Amino acid sequence: MRGRRTAATADGTPAMIAALHRGGLLAARYPEVRPLLADLGDEELAAAGRLLSRTDPDEVLRLHPATPTVSVAVTGHGTLAPLVAPLTGQLARHGLLGRVTVADFDGWVADLADPDSALYAADPDLVLCVLDPAVVFDEVAAPWRPADVEKALREKLALVSGLAARFGGRARGTLVLNTLPLTRRFTAQLVDHRSRAQLGALWHEANAALLRLAEEHPSVVVLDLGPLLAEGVAAEDPRLDTYAKVHLSPGLLSRYAREVGHLARQVTGATKKVLALDLDDTLWGGVLGEDGAEGVEVGGGYRGEAFAAFQRVVGQLGSQGVLLAVVSKNDAEAVAGAFRARPDMPLAEDDFVRIVANWRPKHDNLTELAAALNLGVDAFVFVDDSPFECGLVRGELPGVAVVQVDSEPALHVERLLRDGWFDTRVLTAEDRSRVVKYREELVRKDFLDSFASLEEYLGQLDVQVRLAPAGPDQLARISQLTLRTSQFNLTTERLQPGKVQELAEDPDTLVLAVNSADRFGDNGLVGAVFAHRAGADLHLDNFLLSCRVFSRGIEQATLAAVLRHARSSGARQVVGRYRPTAKNGKVADFYPRNGFAPLSQDAGATTFRHDLARIPDPPAHITLTDLLGERP
Repeated sequence: MRGRRTAATADGTPAMIAALHRGGLLAARYPEVRPLLADLGDEELAAAGRLLSRTDPDEVLRLHPATPTVSVAVTGHGTLAPLVAPLTGQLARHGLLGRVTVADFDGWVADLADPDSALYAADPDLVLCVLDPAVVFDEVAAPWRPADVEKALREKLALVSGLAARFGGRARGTLVLNTLPLTRRFTAQLVDHRSRAQLGALWHEANAALLRLAEEHPSVVVLDLGPLLAEGVAAEDPRLDTYAKVHLSPGLLSRYAREVGHLARQVTGATKKVLALDLDDTLWGGVLGEDGAEGVEVGGGYRGEAFAAFQRVVGQLGSQGVLLAVVSKNDAEAVAGAFRARPDMPLAEDDFVRIVANWRPKHDNLTELAAALNLGVDAFVFVDDSPFECGLVRGELPGVAVVQVDSEPALHVERLLRDGWFDTRVLTAEDRSRVVKYREELVRKDFLDSFASLEEYLGQLDVQVRLAPAGPDQLARISQLTLRTSQFNLTTERLQPGKVQELAEDPDTLVLAVNSADRFGDNGLVGAVFAHRAGADLHLDNFLLSCRVFSRGIEQATLAAVLRHARSSGARQVVGRYRPTAKNGKVADFYPRNGFAPLSQDAGATTFRHDLARIPDPPAHITLTDLLGERP
């Protein structure tokens, strides 16, 4: 998908990016870059990335200190400098500032094996170890047979697995590996089909083993290049492969960079949570107000089947924790009637957390829906077929990811899935039950409206909080909270699953899980506390809470329990840090409001201390189960 056409220079660079570069203004106007890149194809993004990669990240941060930054180290077997431009463009398209460094040619083994290497010293968020077929065939002497390739594959897999284990024990970031393309250039060197089949089987088995490394090593992500190649992307360019040792084609490197961009969003906590959809000519064919419930196309006929297929994909996303909503210019009663009148429709009313159908501007409805769900609008993906509506939402709500579909419904699925808006490292039990929990949250809000005061509402809500050391089955969810939660997150330190596991296994560190429930249901694991002991002091390294459960006293009850535990275990004081970000301003006074006094300020963070002389009781309306003295 090329996206909408944008004025460009002769080399394909978007004209506005080129103009900002010529004027030396890319750093000064970096926040304007994201919308300029929003709908570009891979070639245009790579062209823009060539200019953006020449911009000094330190200068951008000096002028725009709130810009989210991701550091990426690139290593591998071949020449990888061509990856920098598309990768920089993809990161910028998601509003991220990339610090991208490329290691020496064929230095991947030394980079990952040596604990004193420059790669480990840089402490990057993402390490891209780009693998290619040459990493195997360079080890195979000619003439060769499938058995020779099998031996080389076995040795390389053992090496990669060992390096992954070493990385997991040394680094805080994520190691990104990839499967190996097998091109006809190699298979055709075998003249008999039986040998070709043997080679193919060996190669597929090796790629399967690579993919399973992510199960063995929590710090590893393996990108499967097979689906990208199946879309028609060339695996290699023979001339670049031979003369420049660029063993993956520019097109494949661009698609690889797009996948890394999705992963970078996760690392920086920018994963989307809500899919808001238009109805007419988006979720079904035709216009409900003109065609009626029986006349809209969904199932039956080739266009109807395309819309039904799109609805099934939307439902598949919803089954994995993506919150589905409708935002449509229609009469509410007619929309409800259409869902009920069409049993052949894959989606039903109950699949959506809310159906908003009225004649108000869609950006206003999205804003109100975000407030009702207690989410920022930047958690939303909006899908519509109208260029006018898409343009209006882009202009009014730049944090919303806008997916514009057109009159060909068979392409709706590809356009929705292309950018991996909802990708996550690990799917948790809380993800699968998220729709139910948010629907319960809307019921809570209706319940709140029936009371004259917040105090009366909380008194009847029957809030229960359980605080305990995190168990092994909770670590993935806690990692996910650090990656996704931005509002109630006192330091916004993003932790991958492997790092959370390491902290949980450290006897001097506390990793606490906060679970809550109330009269409307079980909210599940909604928060986490990270702390460690240093001499007579207990340090709160971070405290975070899901936006679903704000303002119910859960945070005060949790903090009171931690303070009591500190005093009973002989601590002299509790020290906590608050690091401001663009989104966590609402907790800037959390420590002072709860009896902490400012201690110092450095590197943009403020340190507070509590002398443990007077510890407040948990709020009276909360039933607290405190299991801090127990190990999971």
